Amino acid sequence: MKRIILLILVTGFATIGYSQDKKSQDIKAIKSMCGCYEVKFNFAETFKYSKDTLNYKPSKTKHDYGLEWVELVEDQPNKIVMQHLLIVNDQTIIKHWRQDWMFENTNFYDFYKDTSWKFKKLPSNAVKGQWTQKVYQVDDSPRYEGTATWSHYDGRHVWENTTDAPLPRREHTVRNDYNVLKRTNVHEITAFGWIHDQDNDKIVRADNTPDVLLAQEKGHDVYTKVDDSKCKAAQNWWKENNQLWKKVRDKWETVFAQNKNLNLEKTVNKQPLFMTLFDLKPDTSKEEINTIIDSYIIK
Repeated sequence: MKRIILLILVTGFATIGYSQDKKSQDIKAIKSMCGCYEVKFNFAETFKYSKDTLNYKPSKTKHDYGLEWVELVEDQPNKIVMQHLLIVNDQTIIKHWRQDWMFENTNFYDFYKDTSWKFKKLPSNAVKGQWTQKVYQVDDSPRYEGTATWSHYDGRHVWENTTDAPLPRREHTVRNDYNVLKRTNVHEITAFGWIHDQDNDKIVRADNTPDVLLAQEKGHDVYTKVDDSKCKAAQNWWKENNQLWKKVRDKWETVFAQNKNLNLEKTVNKQPLFMTLFDLKPDTSKEEINTIIDSYIIK
């Protein structure tokens, strides 16, 4: 009997040890996406399903290049926050997307369509050992999020998830014939940096009707690590502006903590939220920031 109890205890400790080792591998993979990168953005529309075969115009194949700094903003055992900053012409900094990684997260804001998100809570056993990637717009409003397990095998480190998202910025100014991008995102850590691979469905969604698949596209973004000194301008910019954006993040956290559906205005006074926030000075008060963000939330 004692041998059986001992075996159970040893097996249990081995499982716990393996779990902690696995989580450490996950954290190492996630944090390895930080730093300075030369990025190649590649997108091509692959298949079209529009019934309007005469007038349908697919998006042009896109190849863009950039230099990007990924700042480690928050580093906790169950939450890692990383801010992307684009560097244009060596000195001009554009606050880009943000990604938060949360371990065994159960609260989700699922993108529905247009400018609306639906709150969803999953049971804890559905996200056991998984990491949620929460991706935010340049103004730190929600974009998309999904949960999956990091896999480490044959020297590869991969995370894959499929979730709904708004139109990307490269599309929403030129396309109005679909309103949901169902994204299959694959993040893979490589010897030279990391790859963000995408297989996306362009979907038309309306209330109480089945989704309509309009087209599909392939995305392949390659992040090649370079010396951090090449991104010095972004590092300096973040030192000057990080407190402003912390106030913005803090306000959004109070909104998300309400755990209810979220609907946003596209513009207020003919201006989108990101333009309003980008005009603010670093010492803007949290009261002013809160008022601005509240004005874009549809009650």
